[in-house]
Parts: sequence; C-alpha cells; structure tokens
Amino acid sequence: MPTYEYRCRSCGATFESRRAIADADAKIACPSGHVDAARAISTFVATKPGGAALSVSRPEMGCGPGCSCAGVP
Repeated sequence: MPTYEYRCRSCGATFESRRAIADADAKIACPSGHVDAARAISTFVATKPGGAALSVSRPEMGCGPGCSCAGVP
C-alpha cells in the first residue's frame, strides 16, 4: 500500500497515511481530528554517488522555477 502525504486545511498539520490507491482522495482526519485534509504532492530527493543531489522538489515552488503552478497552494 502506498503512503500519501496530507495537509489539514483547518490547522495546517501535515501527516502521512498508508492507504489503498482507491482511497487516496477519500476524507481523512488529521491528528487533531479535523476532517478537512487534502492530499499533498509528495517530494523526494535522489542522490548520485558522492552524495550530490540529482533533483529536489519543494511544494512551494511548484514543479520548478518558472512553472505556472509555482506558489499555488
């Protein structure tokens, strides 16, 4: 089962949950009990030998510098 990241629209908490793919966008409560959470875009970093980063994605940057989704929550 995949792990999805969520962000609560009420309190801003971010959390993860292992859920079936079919349930990825189903309602889920945050750790504080609010049920106004939305699935967030997961990010990761891959490294090459020597530890240098190959790619870094930050949600507040969208897909990358110059992307039309940059800064869109």
